[in-house]
Amino acid sequence: MRPADISLAQSVIDGDADVNEFDNMIQKQCQRIFALTQPVAVDLRLLMAALNINRELERIGDIAVNIAERVSPLAGHREFLHSTRLEEMAQIAQIMVRDSLDAFINHYPPLAIRVLESDDVVDTLNRNIFYRMVREMQAHGELIEAASHILILSRHLERLADHATNVAEDVIFIVEAKIVKHEGSQEQQSLS
Repeated sequence: MRPADISLAQSVIDGDADVNEFDNMIQKQCQRIFALTQPVAVDLRLLMAALNINRELERIGDIAVNIAERVSPLAGHREFLHSTRLEEMAQIAQIMVRDSLDAFINHYPPLAIRVLESDDVVDTLNRNIFYRMVREMQAHGELIEAASHILILSRHLERLADHATNVAEDVIFIVEAKIVKHEGSQEQQSLS
């Protein structure tokens, strides 16, 4: 890794305290609104979703720190790292986070639905990376440590995509009053 990569990783780690402060501030503001205004219908959905999205963003921040902490241990394994599909997975997860936030800001469910559809791609990449790293560790003992870090990175990226998916589900809840969480295990529920 280049010194710039390690410096950027450190700035992500250093930024975690700011994310935590925003989390606390937003949670307090939402609690105050609940207590003072007694919101109903769309306002209540927005407030409930804002609390959920705030929690998801704080967790995304934690995952970013966990990812940044892997930069230094993988510094000597750049070529091995680039031989995986981890970069592709990271790009998709990054787009999912961006799109879920854009869908929230713009109250635009079609973009949220695109995020939901992308989650399966990330899940498949995570599985493929897992099996590839197991094979690499079995065949090349000297790669066990690097492959272990890549496995952890892959899992963090999969979780990042899951948090983006949760935000997208909340967008659909706000705009369409539909609960789409766990849609495969139960019928879609509507609050309208």
